[in-house]
Amino acid sequence: MTVVSVLGAGAMGTACAWVAAQNPDVSVRLWARNETFARHIQETRENSRLLPHVKLPASIEVTADPEMALREASVVLVCVPTRGLREAIQQLASLIPDQALFVSAVKGIENDTLLRPSQMIRQIAGERPVVVLGGPCHAEEITARKPASIVAACESLDAAEHIQSLLSMETLRVYSNTDQRGVELAGALKNVIAIAAGICDGLKFGDNAKAALLTRGLAEMVRFGTALEANSETFFGLAGLGDLVTTCNSPHSRNRFVGEALGRGQSLPEILESMTAVAEGVFTARSVYHLSRQRGINMPIAEQVYRVLFENKNPREATVELMQRPLKLE
Repeated sequence: MTVVSVLGAGAMGTACAWVAAQNPDVSVRLWARNETFARHIQETRENSRLLPHVKLPASIEVTADPEMALREASVVLVCVPTRGLREAIQQLASLIPDQALFVSAVKGIENDTLLRPSQMIRQIAGERPVVVLGGPCHAEEITARKPASIVAACESLDAAEHIQSLLSMETLRVYSNTDQRGVELAGALKNVIAIAAGICDGLKFGDNAKAALLTRGLAEMVRFGTALEANSETFFGLAGLGDLVTTCNSPHSRNRFVGEALGRGQSLPEILESMTAVAEGVFTARSVYHLSRQRGINMPIAEQVYRVLFENKNPREATVELMQRPLKLE
């Protein structure tokens, strides 16, 4: 029996636990930091705050006790937001079995170190394979058994294929990939572009503007990724284009929601105050801005998102500035 320990009981963590529990050869433990919250999910079999109306199988054990959550774990599936990832792994590292395979569903870049989640995990827990999950995978649709496809990426193809086999089910097709860096960067970058897409919606700019934004946003993602030695083809797959289209258009997208509210004139603090879940793109925008400045990567859309978020730039003025850039070849 494979023991899968899921760290983080947000919507994605709950969905990942649900998916893993569909495999009869898997025993699942879901770790929540808050004891009251963990007890509520364990007793009601539902994450009513972040993933309501999804009944968790009785086989999933929900706990706030890290020792219980990680005992004999074969796979440690991390679903903690980027901002809290370092603290969580530091807290739990000594309890994680040496042979456990890490899987990261985290989509962001740390602000202070500019490290990707897999790099943070290895820095704290020691050098070992980390499989990265990417692609369009809204928790609400996955747990409703709507067809979806994602990708599991690792430099070790054996590790990627192990997770591919573990998580695949009738309504979830998992592809394997060896470009971990590309899958991880794509997952982070698309959230920043999704905020821009939300701004576009909030300002009611229409379909032409949205299509142009996604197209040029994808070009920025490829430019950024290849500058950091990722495979350009990865950005045209599920982790890149697939997740970008979903995140920029879906009503489930927290990042698009943030952008739309900004476009309607709300301030970032009041938007974040109203949310029960984390919009990773807000924090990733800062990291992408600083990384692109360090590396000399031209990222005009991401730069304007950063300025709207953190320099109080008017979204309409940011759009005008993008449109009035010098003309060039596509």
